[in-house]
Amino acid sequence: MKKSLLPATILAASILYIFFIPDNPLWFKLIFKLIPMVLIIMYALLRMPREKLKIHWLILTGFSFCSIGDATLHWFIIGLSAFLIGHLFYIAAFLTQWKYNLYRLLSILPLGIFGLLMGVRMMGALQAGGDDALIMPVLFYIFAIILMAWSAFMTGNRWLIIGSLLFVASDSVLAWNMFVAPVAYSHLLIMSTYYGAQFFIAHSASSFRKPNIGNK
Repeated sequence: MKKSLLPATILAASILYIFFIPDNPLWFKLIFKLIPMVLIIMYALLRMPREKLKIHWLILTGFSFCSIGDATLHWFIIGLSAFLIGHLFYIAAFLTQWKYNLYRLLSILPLGIFGLLMGVRMMGALQAGGDDALIMPVLFYIFAIILMAWSAFMTGNRWLIIGSLLFVASDSVLAWNMFVAPVAYSHLLIMSTYYGAQFFIAHSASSFRKPNIGNK
């Protein structure tokens, strides 16, 4: 498939899953849930240089674990663990492109405040619902995704920054809808921001290449 056609195909596959695929049977739903991610991985591969860098391999591994999370999220702890591992690979990937800048460094403040507020609210909701066993996994996941977003900011790459913020939005809506209160149009909000996040991370792949050292 041509690289120029993939974004439209990803969008079409995402719309198909979000709006038209029924919840049952589960296996049928999961197939269509994974199709956009398979296309996004193909898109990332096509945008990567022939000589891949460490960041490319780490991002591809992150995509793989997120795809496992997509397929297993109905078993919440298994799916959460897969996504957590995916985020750890994203963090490792983004840190390879760390570019110090004071303003980017200070992005930890709003991200950290948001993560703290979400953590406190999730902890209260889980305790009230008798789900104490989920408190530590959920809090650790919140910490990881905030760190992922901050490490994206530190790259200075706009596509990674957009992708990471969309990921934070997607997971925040998911957590709120699951543990705090129903969110209107939650499925649309969660999946559109999720696929958008992964697409922008994939789109960033062409930004990272080995320096072309020519003769002076």
